[in-house]
Amino acid sequence: MKVLVTGGAGYIGTHTVLALIEHGHEPVIVDNLSNSKAEILPRLEELAGRKIPFYHVDCTDYRAMQQVFIDCQPEGVIHFAAFKAVGESVEKPLKYYKNNVGGLATMLELMLERGVQNLVFSSSCTVYGQPDQLPATENSPLQEANSPYGYSKQIGERMISETVEANLGKLGAVLLRYFNPIGAHPSGLIGELPLGIPNNLVPYINQAAAGELKELTVYGNDYDTADGTCVRDYIHVVDLANAHIKALEWISKHQEQCKAFNIGTGKGHSVKEVIDTFEAVNGVKVPHHYGDRRAGDVEQIYASSSLAEKELGWKSERNLADALSDSWNWQMALNDLSWKKDQV
Repeated sequence: MKVLVTGGAGYIGTHTVLALIEHGHEPVIVDNLSNSKAEILPRLEELAGRKIPFYHVDCTDYRAMQQVFIDCQPEGVIHFAAFKAVGESVEKPLKYYKNNVGGLATMLELMLERGVQNLVFSSSCTVYGQPDQLPATENSPLQEANSPYGYSKQIGERMISETVEANLGKLGAVLLRYFNPIGAHPSGLIGELPLGIPNNLVPYINQAAAGELKELTVYGNDYDTADGTCVRDYIHVVDLANAHIKALEWISKHQEQCKAFNIGTGKGHSVKEVIDTFEAVNGVKVPHHYGDRRAGDVEQIYASSSLAEKELGWKSERNLADALSDSWNWQMALNDLSWKKDQV
């Protein structure tokens, strides 16, 4: 299947593009490079052993995206392209609504216009807000989102489900509500590449451990958790990438449906536990201090992924230690890259 991968030069996108190729699909990358680097593409092609079509296009640009659809004639779309920093979304809500909601609206319009029936949407556990009960299941009520980022994902899910319902037989979608992706490809050739000071925990840990940042700030140690720090469900990015392949295969057989699946490990780990595990696995100290809580953060959340295992035939295979080891190998591989130096 020829698959348009928006945000395909990004962290999860690159790993999913590689998984698509490994499973016999033909990915086409669309990315505006606002949170990625073009220099990562040759590394991806080295791993894939082939050239990968790439369009430097913003998904909110209807005319440019229309031409991509005409040129490529895809059979499916995996839509990653979105801003994703919770804290920044609180400070700049319009930026998130314009990009995350507007970009998705463009994609849905063009899919219907061009007769593309298969959609896999990059959603998030943030749609649950702070669940009343854990683990969160697909039937957990969607609480009021804690941030504009989370709300943009709730809006996105509703846009897709209503569009599928209004166009029965013309569009089917899988909404992948994944939890906290970490890690990197075991080769060390691709991984998470945040621009500036990281918003996500593990790259922040990597850069503090490598001496690129003075220390890690842990946002809050007074939560109602075992050690006072936030708890999340951390999933290896390679496992997450494989979930998108399973979702694409599922929706090609259920094109009249729109269905959500949790993608996580089913286990919660605190921020302190992640730091301690990183130090134990890699033999490197992480300088850190405790700061105030960060706006938009929920206290704790982790997944039940039994539905994905039952219907998609997917489950996580790698643990926290595996992910933290791979992420540190990626960080070490980055140290000698001159094109990375303008990011920190």
